[in-house]
Amino acid sequence: MNKDFLCEEKLNNLKREFEKDLEKINKSQDLETIRVKYLGRKSLINQFFSYFPNLSKEERGTWGKRLNILKNKINSILEEKKKDLEEKEERVDLTFPSQTLRKGSVHILSLTIEKICKIFEKLGFVIIEGKEIEDEWHNFGALNIPLEHPSRDVFDTFYLEKKYLLRSHTSPSQIRVMENHKPPLAVISPGRVYRPDEVDASHSFMFHQIEGFAVDKNLNFSHLKGILLYFAKEFFAPSVRLRFRPHFFPFTEPSAEVDISCIICSGKNLQDKKCSVCKGKGWLEILGCGMIHPQVLKNCRIDPKKYQGFAFGMGVERIAMLKYGINDIRLFFENDERFLRQFNGL
Repeated sequence: MNKDFLCEEKLNNLKREFEKDLEKINKSQDLETIRVKYLGRKSLINQFFSYFPNLSKEERGTWGKRLNILKNKINSILEEKKKDLEEKEERVDLTFPSQTLRKGSVHILSLTIEKICKIFEKLGFVIIEGKEIEDEWHNFGALNIPLEHPSRDVFDTFYLEKKYLLRSHTSPSQIRVMENHKPPLAVISPGRVYRPDEVDASHSFMFHQIEGFAVDKNLNFSHLKGILLYFAKEFFAPSVRLRFRPHFFPFTEPSAEVDISCIICSGKNLQDKKCSVCKGKGWLEILGCGMIHPQVLKNCRIDPKKYQGFAFGMGVERIAMLKYGINDIRLFFENDERFLRQFNGL
């Protein structure tokens, strides 16, 4: 082998050749070709090392150090180049035409809650959302629901540790507001509630309610009727009528179930029962209500001799089903876009 094989000029030529090869690379996967050419077993640098037996001990030390420095430098440059190329490949080209994005929409239940709350906001009610995990006092005791009441059974409530539970109605929000604020009060409280019901077309273990109540001096049942009639006419139709049927709730006295005249037939098909919504009854149940029980006011440190209040609660799913002609509660939660898209324009 010629002694001139290892010389300064050839080392400089190798550096220039490496720089030219590197400039041609524009993909990270192509760097492996250069790595093999300059750092592999049969690389140009290893060819220089193969000439070492022909060198003196002093020359081997000098050239060995220079070749190792060059080898490490080439390896470092290749690693940096690889990093830069990978970053560029991952970068999004904002000028490249994109696919058409599918627009989302507000869920039908959220829309219904929003519409109901806006109606009551016009009447001076404020929106306060309560806790979904409650204790027995706020969910039952403060609402005058006795220990032997069926709703407190483990088969009717999702109990957690240390007597906590998933709230079975939105009424605990009423208690917490009355405990922490002085009358006059007018509050609307929407949210999820939980009951271990078997899922079918009209039942779900999780659903939504809206609780409304007001406390002030000299409130009476007529005020409650006026509030609910305004809501029904605003939400359903101006021609809708209300019917109050006596009922029992532990937390209100007197209490009533409220029906609206059928929004489809207006009660005109009572004899032949043609209406698919009311089945010829002419009325549709929408909510429960009543005057807040004096004991409930006392539990919240409000003097029932000085203040009176009324309360009402409605199931959001039922209201939406009546309003939009939906016959199965499970449709709300199945996330079927074919169903949900129908309400995009509401």
